[in-house]
Amino acid sequence: MKVITHVAVDNFIRSLEEPTAAKTLKAIDLLEEFGNLLRLPHSRSLGGGVFELRARGKREVRLLYGFHNQNAHIVHGFIKKTQRTPARELGIAIRRLRELDDI
Repeated sequence: MKVITHVAVDNFIRSLEEPTAAKTLKAIDLLEEFGNLLRLPHSRSLGGGVFELRARGKREVRLLYGFHNQNAHIVHGFIKKTQRTPARELGIAIRRLRELDDI
């Protein structure tokens, strides 16, 4: 499956420390290989068509993505600091996924 990343996600990954960025890129490779069959501990549904891709390590990186036109679109990334996914982060992902429908 083709994985397309939002420009903000590319910048976010570049800002990470090298070991964390490498684990994040490995998680993206898994998404590319397994697509919508990817499950825990690497991915889980947050509802509403938004999924969370997990890169575990020294820092807990989360990439939020959805599916559109047979592709996986990673639309937001952040460092997870709390148990739950913050509503603000989820809102950004939902807005960016809706923008894909407008294209």
